[in-house]
Amino acid sequence: MIGLLYRFIVSLSKGLGIWVFKIFSWWISTGYFFFLPVRVALSMRFYRALFPGRSPWYHLRCAWRQYHNFTTVYMDRFLLQYTGDISVTREGWEHLHAALDRGTGGILLMSHMGSWEIAAHLLKLKGFRLLLYLGEKHREQIEKTQKKSLEDLGVRIIAVSPEGGSPFDIVEGVQFLREGGFVSLTGDRLWSEGQRSVAVKFLGHRVDLPEAPHIFALLSGAPLFMFFVSRTGDRAYHVRVSEPQYVRAAARQDRKKAIEDSAQAYANMLENEARRRPEEWYHFEPFLGPKLGDGEIVSETES
Repeated sequence: MIGLLYRFIVSLSKGLGIWVFKIFSWWISTGYFFFLPVRVALSMRFYRALFPGRSPWYHLRCAWRQYHNFTTVYMDRFLLQYTGDISVTREGWEHLHAALDRGTGGILLMSHMGSWEIAAHLLKLKGFRLLLYLGEKHREQIEKTQKKSLEDLGVRIIAVSPEGGSPFDIVEGVQFLREGGFVSLTGDRLWSEGQRSVAVKFLGHRVDLPEAPHIFALLSGAPLFMFFVSRTGDRAYHVRVSEPQYVRAAARQDRKKAIEDSAQAYANMLENEARRRPEEWYHFEPFLGPKLGDGEIVSETES
């Protein structure tokens, strides 16, 4: 049903103009905001942690703008796919080209901020061989359309079910890296309860992040890049790529610490990005864990 509605809106917008998409998306966002109070409460909790000194009304306003800004992801997807009318500026792109020239490949650690799909299209159009690991959401018809558009572009996609991926998925990813390709994984969302995770400190809370990207970096020796995409205006985006980071351990017993340090470095960058552009935080699932006391470290809260 959702997929049919999306295709209907796209068809109307192609014939009548992008204003049709904007009107429909505003009403849909408003409906989600008012009829999904549990998810709005999750957003409120996040904004309380991000802006502890602000009023509840400010936190509610942030959540309102978060929901309505999220529709721009779908609108810009439409513009990119059917008109190509998106402008992009880049920062740190030379780091990716250096890895491409060396033939090492790299791990692109993305997040639920901005539009990672814009980034994927841009990478492929610039000649990067790209493999994406995506969570396979059941009954998410729009996501199926999204994945198909990327596959049509030549992006390899491995969809990991909520029950967990196959060990062969990891082998394929490591081989892809060793062939000089770039592997993209989400750094801020677990696909299932049983997925291997690493605990970090984020906004004074414990947060469990996926361990897989950092394991990929450790096993392959490939550089890891923090990859952030922000919307700078109407039909305009900015892509920022960090300097390469390496996950290395001199001995087997050092691996856990190396993975934890890498995950915490990503969490610190993600926190900075959230402060810079809070209304582009498109993480609508439970994220923040228990609050940590002053001076308390994450490892002390682990079971």
